Formats: sequence, C-alpha cells, structure tokens
Amino acid sequence: MPFWTFFGLQKGKATTPWPRDAVQTGQEGVFGMPRFEPERCAPECDACAEACPTEAITVRRSETEKERLAVDYGRCVVCQLCVEVCPAGAAQTSFDWAFGVRDRADLMLSQEGIAPEKAHGAQDARGEFRRSLHIRHVDAGSCNGCESELQALNNPFYNLHRFGIFFTPSPRFADLLLVTGPVTYAMREPLRRTYEAMPAPRWVMAVGTCAVSGGVAGGGYACGNGLEGILPVDVYLPGCPPNPSAIIEALLMFLNRVPPRVKGGRVVA
Repeated sequence: MPFWTFFGLQKGKATTPWPRDAVQTGQEGVFGMPRFEPERCAPECDACAEACPTEAITVRRSETEKERLAVDYGRCVVCQLCVEVCPAGAAQTSFDWAFGVRDRADLMLSQEGIAPEKAHGAQDARGEFRRSLHIRHVDAGSCNGCESELQALNNPFYNLHRFGIFFTPSPRFADLLLVTGPVTYAMREPLRRTYEAMPAPRWVMAVGTCAVSGGVAGGGYACGNGLEGILPVDVYLPGCPPNPSAIIEALLMFLNRVPPRVKGGRVVA
C-alpha cells in the first residue's frame, strides 16, 4: 500500500466541513479588517489617517463642520496601524476576514445606514454556474502574496474542487477571470487579451487590495489603481493578502450560494 494512502486512512478526512458547518475555517484568531466607531473619535485627531500607508482612511468635515472618518476598505492592507495609534479606541481589531462584495461602494464605510442591495444584470446568467465554475488566474504584477493563498485552495484542508470550482490554464474555457496585483502597465494588454479570449458570459474578480485599488503600489510609476478603468469587475475582495477562506467565501457569494456578508463597509451577516 502506498505510504500516502496508508497515511490518509490512518489520519482520516482532512478537509474542513466549513462552510456547511460554521467551524474550522482555518482562520481562527486571525485579525481581519479593523472596525471603526467614528463617534468615538477625539476632536481634531487624525492619527489613524496619518498612519495609514494606503490612504484608506481620511478625516473629513461634514456640512456641520464636525470631523468624521471616511474609510475605504478597498484600500486597506489590514496592517492594523490605525488600531495601534488610535488614542480613543475608535479603531478596533476584528476577525472580519471575509470581506468580498459585488458592489465597490460596499467597501466604503457608511455612517448613514446601509443602502438596499442593488440589482445585478448578470444575476440570472450567473445561476448557470452554481455547480461548476472554471477560473483563469492572471498575475498582473503582484508580490506573490495572493498567489500563495490561491495555491492553498487546492490543498486537502480547503479542497476547492469540492465546490465544483476549478482553475483552468486557458481563458477559452474560463467563466471567471481572477486578477491579482496592481495591474502594471506591462500587464494591461495581456490582461485585456485574456479577457477578450473568454467566452460570454464572462466575469472578473479582483483579489487582493492591489487588484481592487492599487494597494501600496497604487498610482506609482509602474501602474495605475488596480483594475479601475481597465476591466468591469463583478467581485471585489480586498486584503493583503486575502486568506483562502475569504477567497472561497467570495466565490460562493458570486455564485449566489451564500449571501453577501458586507454592506456599507460593515459585516451584517
């Protein structure tokens, strides 16, 4: 008997029962996006905005001249610096690691309440892929942090194939284009050609803060601001990098197999 067969029989099933059972996500104790309570901000304080390396946090004045926080989670690299420097506890650590959304606006912290979910034109067509989805991944200039998390999707613990989701080397067999990296100028044309080679209906998923907004490299000499203005994006998943469970959660949300968890920059489910 081959060694690995014997090892498997001895150790039992290694794949996590999540998300069928809400346990063993593989992210226990891992910090996620910081939470903000703007009402606790100290007057004239902008320590969090000064510490943020990607300008995800800005301090603005409303019409009543009251200072308020504006937070764009699409720019957040989850460094926790804002939590460390906040003197009033307005920024706090959380375990909100699943932050995938369909609408870019849902990554903006809303202080006016949560707006109703918008209808999506591709919703009906997307239902055809509820049980099978093929993904073409393009590295558009990433640091390989996101790639290391993507590789983990095929290990025995996460076992992405159990969801009927597969990676394909050819865009001609792909339903979803998964993009990582800030989209360097050198990768724009290969990325467009990959998208154009995909059969319709086709969708795009931005994985990692770099792909969503450019991340720490955004607006530099070699790239713009991620996929903004280059391809239409159907799923946004910030993080630096997003963990394997977050990627699976976003894919299942895209397939309408789990409900969206984030609206108005807040976890609501």
